[in-house]
Amino acid sequence: MRKTKRYQVQGANPLWQLYQTVSFWKVVKNFVVIQLSRYTPFLSWKNWMYRRLLRMEVGEQSAFALMVMVDIMFPELIKVGKNCVIGYNTTILAHEYLVDEYRLGEVRIGDGVLIGANSIILPGVTIGDGAVVAAGTVVHKDIAAGCFVGGNPMQIIREVE
Repeated sequence: MRKTKRYQVQGANPLWQLYQTVSFWKVVKNFVVIQLSRYTPFLSWKNWMYRRLLRMEVGEQSAFALMVMVDIMFPELIKVGKNCVIGYNTTILAHEYLVDEYRLGEVRIGDGVLIGANSIILPGVTIGDGAVVAAGTVVHKDIAAGCFVGGNPMQIIREVE
């Protein structure tokens, strides 16, 4: 089960109430930083922007490929371990808006994790050390250390014995 905190809303759906949830200026700043980082070819610059400007925890030698999209509203809820590879066009979310509520959840990615291209990591998920996520996977629940997972719905392909 994903570890998210739920917030009920009254009236219009949470997206209509967005700036009661998060500051407009924070979203603008995060948007600019994320767009710059998505296109920069310099991994050290990306990690610097994530750490210093978005307050994400990013371990040494972790690599975010071109076009990775981190959560625009709550990037500070994303924690990435050391020596990880986050594949091309992957999306990492720390929030989700539903009709009557929104949810926030910390995303924890362990050390030495490989996430394949075009994957989606949902809020409140923990990915254990050394796990491998196949390309195009929707990660909707925790992954144990060393597991190889893939698909939509995500399934365990190989577990550590």
